[in-house]
Amino acid sequence: MEMYLPSIIKSFKHDGHLHRMWLENWLVPDKLLHPDHAAESMHVFINRQTPIQEADGKQWISRVPAVSFFIPGQWFNVVGLLEEAGVRYYCNIASPPFFQNEVLTYIDYDLDIIISHRGVSQVVDQEEYELHKTLYHYSAEVNQKVIEGLHALEARIDQGQAPFNHEAIIAYYEMWNKHTGEV
Repeated sequence: MEMYLPSIIKSFKHDGHLHRMWLENWLVPDKLLHPDHAAESMHVFINRQTPIQEADGKQWISRVPAVSFFIPGQWFNVVGLLEEAGVRYYCNIASPPFFQNEVLTYIDYDLDIIISHRGVSQVVDQEEYELHKTLYHYSAEVNQKVIEGLHALEARIDQGQAPFNHEAIIAYYEMWNKHTGEV
């Protein structure tokens, strides 16, 4: 039987300081990946009521189960939130992920796209991005990658490409629940 690997997800800011950590996540084994996700070598994580630690050390517990997608080489990541009304997506514009020793890390570049369970998308945190671009002295190359990441993410959303598939997200969560005996 394939084992889900316990993992930590760490988000940093451009200057290297910790932004946020998700302390209990489970990496979906490669053999259980949806073919669209396997084709892009995605790292898919599941969490439920995971402790989240902020940069200032404060901790809180997530209220909503989530399935997170990290695509090597892409300047964004996607979190499918399994809410009562349906799947809502929270997408971060971020550096490509780095995964080693059960820890996935990335740099958060503030810009986000939120997609409601009805499919309405909205870019948020533009002001925070502009502030940090100046504060952290983003290079022209980093700024270009961020903008390219935003456009690539918007194109995936518009075209309904992976990982924007409610059924796959629900299937991952149900499969994990079955594995943990929660069904």
